[in-house]
Amino acid sequence: MTAKDSFFEVKNLTKNFNGVTAVNDVSFKVGRDEIVGLIGPNGAGKTTMVRLILGILKPTSGRIYFHGKNITGKKTWSVVEQGITGTFQNTRPFAKLPIIANVVVSCLGPRAKKRGEWVKRVEAKAMDALEFAGISDLALEPASQLSHGDLKRLEIARAIATEPELLILDEPFGGLNPTETELLGKSIKRLHKGGRFGRLHSEGAAMIIIEHKLSELMKIVNRVIVFNFGEVIADGDPEEIIKKPEVIEAYTGKEVI
Repeated sequence: MTAKDSFFEVKNLTKNFNGVTAVNDVSFKVGRDEIVGLIGPNGAGKTTMVRLILGILKPTSGRIYFHGKNITGKKTWSVVEQGITGTFQNTRPFAKLPIIANVVVSCLGPRAKKRGEWVKRVEAKAMDALEFAGISDLALEPASQLSHGDLKRLEIARAIATEPELLILDEPFGGLNPTETELLGKSIKRLHKGGRFGRLHSEGAAMIIIEHKLSELMKIVNRVIVFNFGEVIADGDPEEIIKKPEVIEAYTGKEVI
């Protein structure tokens, strides 16, 4: 498979910061029907990789392709318009606005405006996104009043309102209790499968998920890529990956004999 006929591909991507290499010659592909877990110890380069994909950072070298198109170094708004959206571990809502207003902002992007008859009823579409994320009953509450778990769900609602084909989630389960984690996990699976959710229509989103809660992550993903020191050290089936000596050593710091 070449860049021209692949859904998403990172090719020989490198990012240096003042002589320090955060991502080193990384290559991988994501299929249209995949949920890929991106794991590794702290400082492995995972978040830097996400920021490169989303256009927040520009790579030192290498290329990023989406539907065969080179999107390397594109501005974040342009990446979102192409169909790639991300959420981050540290949520940043418009705190003084109702949460529905936070989602309406996402509904007004150029990509979202192209995708359906809902345009004249943007508030209704925002409500559909909130309902999908499980927080529609809080629509008129200011974002500043939300719990940590509900803020995570608000991030999901804002992301899916752009109707992405590739959704990147940075530690979606961070800080959530077991019940919140289970509910969010179900929402992620639903979004991946696709379907119609009110005025939202999704053909199913491919996903890249960064997560430290490995037991929860493994219930969702069908493939895992392992980073360490800015490089990919393993890529494959979740059950096999977690048994690899190089992966165990990366997490424990001890050589596995």
